[in-house]
Amino acid sequence: MGDDAARTAPVFTGRRWFFPSALIHELDPDADRSGRRPRRTARDWVVDFSCFLAAVCVGLLGAEALAENPHVSPSVAAADQLLGALSCAAVWLRRRHPLGLAVAMIPVGFLSDTAGGTSLIALFTLAVHRPFRYVAWVGGATMALTPLFYWLRPDPELPFLASVAFTVALLGAVVGWGMFVRSKRQLMLSLRDHARRAEREAGLRAEQAQRLAREAIAREMHDVLAHRLTLLSVHAGALEFRPDAPREEIARAAGVIRESAHEALQDLREIIGVLRAGDSDDAGRPQPTLAALDTLVAESREAGMTVALDRRVTDPAAVPASVGRTAYRIVQEGLTNARKHAPGTEVAVRVTGAPGEGLTVHVHNPPPEGDVPHVPGAGQGLIGLTERATLAGGTLTHGPTADGGFEVRAELPWA
Repeated sequence: MGDDAARTAPVFTGRRWFFPSALIHELDPDADRSGRRPRRTARDWVVDFSCFLAAVCVGLLGAEALAENPHVSPSVAAADQLLGALSCAAVWLRRRHPLGLAVAMIPVGFLSDTAGGTSLIALFTLAVHRPFRYVAWVGGATMALTPLFYWLRPDPELPFLASVAFTVALLGAVVGWGMFVRSKRQLMLSLRDHARRAEREAGLRAEQAQRLAREAIAREMHDVLAHRLTLLSVHAGALEFRPDAPREEIARAAGVIRESAHEALQDLREIIGVLRAGDSDDAGRPQPTLAALDTLVAESREAGMTVALDRRVTDPAAVPASVGRTAYRIVQEGLTNARKHAPGTEVAVRVTGAPGEGLTVHVHNPPPEGDVPHVPGAGQGLIGLTERATLAGGTLTHGPTADGGFEVRAELPWA
């Protein structure tokens, strides 16, 4: 529960005081699910109060200029200051209604000199919080009315063209600054979305890697334990069907059963160790490779099988570990199946190959003579071998032969 909460926590939670509430709402839309507008942060209050003071200061400067302008009557100046005061109070609505405030300030700014600061702040807020099409309409209308404004109220200190050019340049600078702030916030949104997407993809890759590791361990468990347990099943079945066997043969079968059970338990402990360690490279014995093929054949012969090994591999030490391990598992599964389904037959194992030509593994057994005790099996070993060979970049085929026997043949790459 704690890990889930930590993963779903907003990235900017520890810095909420630093970002405006509107930006927090954009960056973290799940922060307030009630549908209400997020509350202002400490930074929001500081910024809004600074905007209010800026609008008041510009209004006071405008009121002073009105008093010195001979073209403005006292009644018009009083109405101008009243509109300016109301517009300064409306600055506190800029976050909630940026478009409405900017549209309302077009006629108010045209009629009132003291509302100029609020007009600039409203235009800047609109550029930050709304797409460019709204800014273009509102800013274009304000710029279009600028020449008419100075024609009706000429500035006593600046000529007409200079006043118009200065005001248009100021409006353009405000719009550009607002668009820059908006693009910066959108970049932050994009980076945060990218981080979230990368985190999700990393989680999916981790789950997939975990699933593949579990499948590999399951295949390894089958390949390792099936060989040992088959020995147990075959020799236990022999003791069951031949209770009158010579004492030496019974003792040898019991020894094979005991040794196979011991090896099966040891292999199971190693696999459990891999699961606990979480990394197959850090636990258990080294995985068998092609060099362990002689030991496997010798073990099968000690268990009573007849195995003919023909190994013609150029430079066996140069065989890649993964390819050699796959070849070992193929031979192991072939011997296990032959012991279960064709006991008493001679199994031919042939391994040939060279660098650049690939490695060929062939396991063949003739049909058994007489009745064969039924040994349960689902064929999962051959399915696992086919998948293992495919993952190694090779192919595996298996099936009955023309003489009634069975063969397993694999072609593995060896660069």
